Amino acid sequence: MVCKNCAAMPKPSKRLLALIAVAALLPLGTQAEKADRLKDLTIEADQRSVLDLIRRHYVVNGNVVMSQGTLTMRAHQAEVRETPDGYKTAVLTAGAGQMVSFRQKRDGVDEFIDGSAERIEYDSKLETVRFIGSAVVRRLRGTAVADEVTGALITYDNLAEVFSAAGGATPAANGRVKMTLAPRNAEAAASAVPGAKPASAR
Repeated sequence: MVCKNCAAMPKPSKRLLALIAVAALLPLGTQAEKADRLKDLTIEADQRSVLDLIRRHYVVNGNVVMSQGTLTMRAHQAEVRETPDGYKTAVLTAGAGQMVSFRQKRDGVDEFIDGSAERIEYDSKLETVRFIGSAVVRRLRGTAVADEVTGALITYDNLAEVFSAAGGATPAANGRVKMTLAPRNAEAAASAVPGAKPASAR
């Protein structure tokens, strides 16, 4: 919905739209990198956006980039709502032939959660991220893929750091949930293979 009084007001500039969106969304954050919750959230977009300040409903369009600390989400469109108790929910959707992306550093380690889907639903109160449609979520150690989950629906619980996945029409996994899990101890894995050297010795 659009503010009833907006018709009589001059159209705000893109810079003003971005500043209003930033001010409205500051509490948005996740538990993965705890410091992110204390950072400003910024929003960039290319196209006309609608900000209903009365109902706390914001729709941002065109090459949208939402970032807060180490958290970055990219989409064609983002729709954000604020609950009466100050929490935010965000629904990000992809454009034709594109995907929505999510990336955030894990707290205390050099690892990132990196994912993509046709649609992402983010809830700052429950601290969950839902990847919907051709979903792929990876845990990266630096730039190397440690674990990977694919499915039609993947839910990531930031508080518990737990994934749940469901199958469906997913070209990458032929309709099935697929998980690829790296050994927890790379040194032990290397020693189990005759003639193999641990990464530190190469």
